[in-house]
Amino acid sequence: MSDTTPLQQLKGIGDKTARLFQKLHIDTVEQLLCYFPRDYETFHESVKISETITGRTQAVLGTVVGMPNVKKVRNLTIINVLIKDNTGGMQLTFFNMPYLKNVLRNNETFVFRGIVQAKGTAKVMEQPRIYKIQEYNGLLKNIQPRYGLTKGLSNQTILKSMKQALVDYVENTEKYSDEFRKEYDLMKYKEALKGMHFPKDMESLIQARRRIVFDEFFDFLYYMRENKEQSEQLSNEYQMIETADTVRFLEQLPYELTKAQKKVWAEIRSDLNSAYCMNRLVQGDVGSGKTIIAILALLMCVANGYQGAMMAPTEVLATQHYEDICEYVKRYHLQLRPALLVGSMTAKEKRETYEKIATGEVNLVIGTHAVIQDKVVFKNLALVVTDEQHRFGVRQREILANKGKNPHVLVMSATPIPRTLAIILYGDLQISVIDELPAERLPIKNCVVNTNFRKKAYEFIEAEVRKGRQAYVICPMVEEGDMEELENVVDYAEKLRSVLPQDIQIASLHGKMKPTEKNRIMEEFSKHNIDVLVSTTVIEVGINVPNSTVMMVENAERFGLAQLHQLRGRVGRGEHQSYCIFVSTKDNKETMERLNILNHSNDGFYIASEDMKLRGPGDLFGIRQSGEFAFKMADIYSDSGILKLASEAVNRVLDGEFPEKDCERIKNFLKNTSENKVDFRTI
Repeated sequence: MSDTTPLQQLKGIGDKTARLFQKLHIDTVEQLLCYFPRDYETFHESVKISETITGRTQAVLGTVVGMPNVKKVRNLTIINVLIKDNTGGMQLTFFNMPYLKNVLRNNETFVFRGIVQAKGTAKVMEQPRIYKIQEYNGLLKNIQPRYGLTKGLSNQTILKSMKQALVDYVENTEKYSDEFRKEYDLMKYKEALKGMHFPKDMESLIQARRRIVFDEFFDFLYYMRENKEQSEQLSNEYQMIETADTVRFLEQLPYELTKAQKKVWAEIRSDLNSAYCMNRLVQGDVGSGKTIIAILALLMCVANGYQGAMMAPTEVLATQHYEDICEYVKRYHLQLRPALLVGSMTAKEKRETYEKIATGEVNLVIGTHAVIQDKVVFKNLALVVTDEQHRFGVRQREILANKGKNPHVLVMSATPIPRTLAIILYGDLQISVIDELPAERLPIKNCVVNTNFRKKAYEFIEAEVRKGRQAYVICPMVEEGDMEELENVVDYAEKLRSVLPQDIQIASLHGKMKPTEKNRIMEEFSKHNIDVLVSTTVIEVGINVPNSTVMMVENAERFGLAQLHQLRGRVGRGEHQSYCIFVSTKDNKETMERLNILNHSNDGFYIASEDMKLRGPGDLFGIRQSGEFAFKMADIYSDSGILKLASEAVNRVLDGEFPEKDCERIKNFLKNTSENKVDFRTI
């Protein structure tokens, strides 16, 4: 069976099931095998109701007492039912599961598993999973993989297909020699796949994950280093001098640049005027003033008679950059002649913009991926600015850079990565850091709470909305799946509508929506037609609403600290005091201590460093991966040790320190990797 074998060749997968897999971007056996679990569950013996501990996921063996109480609040169906054992009782609450009224019959006994919460002196579970006694006993002490699902596709179907694929999967997928694997303590790739999907125990799972993570880092860094060798020390084809334009602009601004901003601006000016092409990363916390530095660089570029381009990861952010720059042009009479280029524009609008870019009538193009389409031809592109570069990737950055004759490249990132890791990950870039916030910014007030605080949080959100402000609520899941203890966006928005007054406008946003729908909702939120936006982390990058003053993050323990800090950066952008509420479903000492780091600091680089220290092997499956650089499994913080090893290994392979046949084997493997495999050049 090859890596291009269609899924339909697996027993039990017909056209209908194949279409469901396609919704998860799985068309082939190889893609299926690389679809790793989003989490793992371990099942323990049930406990007595009186012995349950608040904040923990536990199972209780309980008997239903009476008939379920069913009520409807707007579009939300709420079922409450009482269960008991010989030590006490507990109330269970289910949302939008009306069929349960026929399942939870009086005197029926089940195992209920979920997070135990306290309401006053009573213990409750919301949305627990329900098991028959024999079914639950079969799961005890096993490590159960849990996959990201889509409606109609069960976890069991994925497991069944995965089992068959692993049995029939015979292609040679090992790129390392035995000696190489021994030196870096790596299991064989095929064994790693088995260990990821069907782990025998926690140790085998950790070793399997280690191999997958090493591969992700190795492949990414190999391509980066190869790319660096090809592009290093390119001659500056667009040597620039500082003109009066940038000086006048700085004098007219109603504020003075911070010392950190001035230092970075000096480095960029020096680059643009040097003998070599600029290839620089500017790292700066949210709100540190990276955008104004980018505008200064673009202004210097056009003042020297060239064109510039700025690429953002979303249409909303690109449009916001465009509108901000247009306002600067109008207010300060800048030479910039900007144009917006995004996918949602009509064919006629795009065609007219293409013509203006080609003739040089437009000297600054701001857009999304639309900027790198083949039809876009620049007259004399000299500077490329990419915002949040890891959302695009090396390949897109290269395509945009190739629109000119070795233009200067300036990369902006608000992702706070410790310098030691940034040097490895951004090996092809010089690094500048803006590590200082403008004095006028009000620090965000933070609190870390357990689920008992929800009612007060909702009241606080309502109070802020009444003041004319807006709020975000972040959930880790999109829709009801196989991990009901996690708050999900679709149900949460409905639940919030039943809690908050009807005149408060609530909307939901997630990555599975069509781009046009996502853009529409973000625009509506920007225009204040929406008061509360319930979203997944798709909101992390791509929207700037200064009127938003509250960020509430559900299941905060599921995220890395660095990502929570990124999410927090969506508020605190205006003149009003802003607040961030981190709700943890686990209130054990370790979890709360970790989250409390966010209480004590708003410094992203400090938080990223602490995140790196804290997230050891014990956290690998308990914290939702933050997705930097779009790695499937690897996390630059908890896996920083593996990242450093992979970096060393790549250097040794490129320098020929391993036997020639081993180096050639790796190089040929990477060169011939099927398009169906993960392509790290798109990261």
